[in-house]
Amino acid sequence: MAKGFASTTDMAEKKITFSEIGPDLYAFTAEGDPNSAVIVGDDGCIVFDAQATPALANKVIERVRTVTDKPIKYVVLSHYHAVRVLGASAFDAQGVVASQETHRLVQERGQQDWDSEFGRFPRLFQGSESIPGLTWPTLTFEGEMSIYLGKREVRLMQLGAGHTSGDIVAWVPDAEVMFSGDLIEYHSACYCGDAWLREWPGTLDEIRSFNPKAIAPGRGDALKGLETTREAIAMTRDFVTSLYGAAELSVAKGRTLKESMAATREVMDKKFGSFAIYEHCLPFNVSRAYDEASGIDDPVIWTDKRDREMWAALQD
Repeated sequence: MAKGFASTTDMAEKKITFSEIGPDLYAFTAEGDPNSAVIVGDDGCIVFDAQATPALANKVIERVRTVTDKPIKYVVLSHYHAVRVLGASAFDAQGVVASQETHRLVQERGQQDWDSEFGRFPRLFQGSESIPGLTWPTLTFEGEMSIYLGKREVRLMQLGAGHTSGDIVAWVPDAEVMFSGDLIEYHSACYCGDAWLREWPGTLDEIRSFNPKAIAPGRGDALKGLETTREAIAMTRDFVTSLYGAAELSVAKGRTLKESMAATREVMDKKFGSFAIYEHCLPFNVSRAYDEASGIDDPVIWTDKRDREMWAALQD
């Protein structure tokens, strides 16, 4: 029997957890659904990643209001994907912050990504009628910038490409806590359809060099303690290197994309098959890894039509 397309059959509600991972630092997680996070400072807050719709973003706001009544001054976007950004309008923040590269990617492929992700995972777009349009960053940077919430510094950094070419992380020096977005996942598959797989491990090395005491990952449980953060970084590295290695070998052997899919399963299913959204991600991941190993550096734009054509072609 053919698998249901992507996550269209995944309609079960997930349990939300709102946990403190450092002093006045919180992770909003939901059993493998996209995470958000909250950084509270002296005079306001930052929300890191905005959810897919304003209706879902309001669930984040509800949790914020259980710990502080300070204003949400900034929404920081780790990258451009629709499930991370389209809820930003709910926060009524004074600034939406992202890398300049993320701004470029919204312009280049934001609408296609919205249409694509809506088709792949409808449950994550609850209240989609509340989305006012594409989310455009109002404050962008290259390299690094700091936001101060009173005395608390929040360093936003481009440490390298990985999940996308525009990824940023947030580092809170006084607590030694990292907010990684989808550069790190924990017991959840990495989505690699727009990835730069050869660069991703080096970016993970940069994150590891901070020795974070806690990490709010893109998906999966919040990570507390040096042993757990290093495990998650290593697990993510293993995932992306296993994926790219299988594709690189397939291309070298002259295999077709579908043959590469089978070879990738041999390498990855046993280790990662139990991870959240693994089956959803795998065809997109194999397609991107095969392209990159074939010399296509810039990820090909996904559209709702291309999604379904690729999915059908790679099923057994």
